Amino acid sequence: MPHISGGFRGTRAGAAVGAPTSVQSENPDAEPVPRIRISYWCNNGHETALVFAQLPHVQIPDGWDCMRCGMPAARTPGGVVADPPGEPFKSHLEYVKERRSNAEAEQLLNNALAKLRHSHQMD
Repeated sequence: MPHISGGFRGTRAGAAVGAPTSVQSENPDAEPVPRIRISYWCNNGHETALVFAQLPHVQIPDGWDCMRCGMPAARTPGGVVADPPGEPFKSHLEYVKERRSNAEAEQLLNNALAKLRHSHQMD
């Protein structure tokens, strides 16, 4: 039975240089998508290296969030990002905490644990 995927296929942001895309691995005769590696540095000195489709220079973002600390990062070490996004970096947990109170989180955890325990008792 063939594998059916509902997701989009193609080069993902941050793909390694030289790594085949899903489309390329399915069709070895496909033309490779020209890509370019761009590095960004935050004020903490962390480098974030990303791979983009080779676009016109003006379409490559001047800034990116640092993958290590979440601070704005520029394309040159010590550079400044012209207009950082309006909302500061938030972790997944911070977004979850905005949507759920501690009591709601506790209830969800208890429900999930109860289901897990019930499924193990049935085995």
